[in-house]
Amino acid sequence: MSDLFTEFWRKCSSCKKEIKYKSTHFVCSVSTCTRKRTGYVFCSVHCWERHLPGARHRDAAAVEATSPSFEEWKRELNEAGASAAPIAAAADTRTPQKVIARPAATTAPAPMSSMKNPFDSEVLVVVSKLKGYIRSRSDMNTSDSVMDLLSNRLRRLCDDAIDKARSEGRKTVMDRDFE
Repeated sequence: MSDLFTEFWRKCSSCKKEIKYKSTHFVCSVSTCTRKRTGYVFCSVHCWERHLPGARHRDAAAVEATSPSFEEWKRELNEAGASAAPIAAAADTRTPQKVIARPAATTAPAPMSSMKNPFDSEVLVVVSKLKGYIRSRSDMNTSDSVMDLLSNRLRRLCDDAIDKARSEGRKTVMDRDFE
């Protein structure tokens, strides 16, 4: 069992960098990543972010934790048996401090105008409702070219609201994003 006790606690699940005893590391807040069988640990938030595309979590956060001391680790392994060494996940029983961490964009998102999206050319307003509203308010007709112009303005308004929600770390566009 002496070969299980090394100069470091564990290796990062992403970059394989050594995580020393009594040092800060990160674990995923999703339960499937912290099970004994998987037991992912990460040396940094960046390494935690690297596992997200494959994990496909809906909502996750990097949780800051502290690795155990050498003595604590040795005691835990002796209690659990030698087979638990490679799969022991959370040796730290203290309450972790939650760190809000979202995946960092590796590149800036492409502008909506350059994306191939069916909504880029579709009319976003209900034509009959708009024409009915204008007719009831003014007894006027409405040109079909108005629909394209209004749809383009709506796209710009929506793009600005999306950027505002994203900058505030939300995944939901709200009414206040349009103000």
